[in-house]
Amino acid sequence: MLTPDEIESIVTQGEGYNAEFKVRIPSKIKEVTEEVCAFANAAGGVLLIGVDDNNEIKGVAIDNGKRSAIQNSIREINPPLNPKIYGVEVKGKMVWVIEVFAGSQKPYTLSGAIYVRQGPNTQKITSVEQMRDFFQQSDRIYFDEAPCYEFDINQDLDEVEFESFRKDAGISSGISKEQIIQNLKLTLPNGVFKNGSVLFFGKSPEAFFDKAVIRCLYFEGNTKTHILDDKVFGGSLMHQYHQAMQWVKGKIDVRYEIEGSGPRKEIWEIPEVVFKETLINSLAHRDYYDKGGRITIEVFQDKIEITNPGGLVSAIQPSDFGFKSHSRNPLIFGLFERIDMVEQVGSGISRIRESLIAVGLPEPVFKTIGLFTVLLKRQSKSSERSSERSSERSSEEWPKIKETIKEKANFKVNKSQWEIIKLMAENSQSTIYEMAENIGISTRAVEKNIERLKAENLIIRIGSDTSGFWKVLTEKE
Repeated sequence: MLTPDEIESIVTQGEGYNAEFKVRIPSKIKEVTEEVCAFANAAGGVLLIGVDDNNEIKGVAIDNGKRSAIQNSIREINPPLNPKIYGVEVKGKMVWVIEVFAGSQKPYTLSGAIYVRQGPNTQKITSVEQMRDFFQQSDRIYFDEAPCYEFDINQDLDEVEFESFRKDAGISSGISKEQIIQNLKLTLPNGVFKNGSVLFFGKSPEAFFDKAVIRCLYFEGNTKTHILDDKVFGGSLMHQYHQAMQWVKGKIDVRYEIEGSGPRKEIWEIPEVVFKETLINSLAHRDYYDKGGRITIEVFQDKIEITNPGGLVSAIQPSDFGFKSHSRNPLIFGLFERIDMVEQVGSGISRIRESLIAVGLPEPVFKTIGLFTVLLKRQSKSSERSSERSSERSSEEWPKIKETIKEKANFKVNKSQWEIIKLMAENSQSTIYEMAENIGISTRAVEKNIERLKAENLIIRIGSDTSGFWKVLTEKE
């Protein structure tokens, strides 16, 4: 039985995957029963009657007749459930509690329909495909609801990430960590942390689930022949998100606008919101049961592909894609929702499309079979570069350029450095890899020589690593 303090704590945190508020008994009592059924099909939850949508305790009177009507309606759920129904006085106002535990005989049905919890909402599923998906999930249990017996809260919990979540979710600092864990149902009744809780709040979830990481790959050109950068980001899901976003930012064009005396505004080549929506959806909806796959971000010269294990959930029909939402990992989804990183209505796909169209980029391509892939086309920068950069020098000009460099240089330019300068003069878009291949040295050696030439003000890089160009600085410039 919940105490007044525990009820206040739940109210302060607001509605979510495990909590639903109603200011009064609805005229259709079946609405209450639907919530009960959904909680039983999920991880359990608490329905508080006498609390409004603004998280304010208003209080409510429920006489024996209404209570009996609620109990009779709940008896229509099959298999039978026996939730706790009781009233608690909180600061002089009566709040009625319906406490539902996760059912052990899933699926529970009401009038032939299955109700499931998706974030802070209850969803009715009736189609054959949706039911099949639910039965599959019931047989193996949602991955994020399963126990992680090896996790030790005293050693493995990321306290910084936990406190960051508390702040972002607007949870009072006066509520204890233990109470938050209980309210969010991050553990099973025996106190064991759930997989989803480990992924969201663990220091190193990859120690328990080795593929629960994001791999970021940057390729030379438009094929996978040559890898220029390969990073793997682990840690909590939000840590992975922030690290991956920073990595992507470093691989695409980002310009800045300054308006008045305010801070400068970042303008990403592909709108930042596109990556935010895609990455968070990948982290929330990926199939963590697939131990052979991980989220990947692949950056090419002409496109970017973001892929995660698990195709379109069968509960979502192709015609509903982009308009409805259904998560493989309701606990994780609910936690993202509490910090305003996702929205339940499935509007993320529309935001991605609209953001790309607004900046003149092609609509994304979605592949939903087997793996879920988002393909983002990059805009060709060749025409922009040609108007900005100086003309590339022909080989006939090389003797003159070389003589000028000799006069400018305050050190003896070695053979490799001369080759690098020549390649840059003839082709301002020469890549590190191409220069290494032409000269016959390692890419690391090319990079070290370039740093020296930059330091001596003999060459500069204009623009980003991905779409900029080299410029050889002669005396006249």
